[in-house]
Amino acid sequence: MVSVASSLKYWLLLLRAPGIGSKTFLNTLDSYQPEQLFKQSHSRLAVLGLKDQSIDFIKNPDWTLIEQDLDWLKQQGNSVLTINDALYPYQLKQIDNPPPLLFVRGNEHILSQRQIAIVGSRNPSASGLQTATAFAKSLSQAGFIITSGLALGIDAASHQGALNAGGKTIAVAGTGLDRVYPARNKRLATDIVNSGALISEFPPGTAAQANHFPRRNRIISGLCMGLLVVEAAQRSGSLITARMALEANREVFAIPGSIHNPLARGCNALIKEGAKLVENTHDIFDELVEYNQQPEDDFQENLQSVLDLEQQNLLNLIMFSPTSIDWLVQESGYSVEVISSMLLMFELQGSIATVPGGYIRTK
Repeated sequence: MVSVASSLKYWLLLLRAPGIGSKTFLNTLDSYQPEQLFKQSHSRLAVLGLKDQSIDFIKNPDWTLIEQDLDWLKQQGNSVLTINDALYPYQLKQIDNPPPLLFVRGNEHILSQRQIAIVGSRNPSASGLQTATAFAKSLSQAGFIITSGLALGIDAASHQGALNAGGKTIAVAGTGLDRVYPARNKRLATDIVNSGALISEFPPGTAAQANHFPRRNRIISGLCMGLLVVEAAQRSGSLITARMALEANREVFAIPGSIHNPLARGCNALIKEGAKLVENTHDIFDELVEYNQQPEDDFQENLQSVLDLEQQNLLNLIMFSPTSIDWLVQESGYSVEVISSMLLMFELQGSIATVPGGYIRTK
């Protein structure tokens, strides 16, 4: 965490300077640190290619603009990372246009841990919501941080799936972190902060704007090792995020769907373009080098160890011959809803398969 020192004030001030976006901000760092920049002459600033409005602001800075930033940073759990900080995530620093500063609510240390991003439609099908939740839960149990954008639909389901597994999740916001957008996700945002982090490149007080969300999406794609698209229309922000991930040399995964389902067309298009078709979490692990190098016996042992007692009990009841849900309800005492959720997760893990008459163990 950066302390609220005099040098940080200049970083915050430069972030609010008119005419200076992240690319221009980063270009100035090649010549001067922000505190040094504010001491340069008009002519030296012009040499850097800065516009007149930017130079006028630097020569006559409005210090009242950063008062709310400093007040926000004094609150418990709030911090900001500059691109020079040791805790600034290395993965993100490698993209074409990384944010010069990251505001954080929660645990800033998890930003450098292994992440899988999950994105998709804001208006998904019931099946899409269930799939996103189950994949997030399974990937979280396998040790990944789940990263998404806090939007309604697939994003929210992915965050919730990680939380349901007792895992950690990161939400990248398109606003300042003194507000939650959409407001319906306020409780979810609180839960995320308690077990993970909310992050944004936008300073406190920044409202939601349409052009903020593509910028948010590049952070989501930049932080992750791989990105999974669950449901997406052909023209959607999720596809933009996926293409940003490809440009950043991240693995891109997509769940296929019916050719008659509009929400599957984006995923099917990604698969045509080379995204990995995903039916279960093993399809994701197969593409990730560190999992590919792990012996299968060790992987299965580690996977089993993260299953909670209820899941282990249910999995032990499923036989290598067709096993019906009715029989599982009778033997386990669990509700149909609980069993259905666990069965979907087992399918995603590749532990069971659907057959006529119920389910069978595959491993």
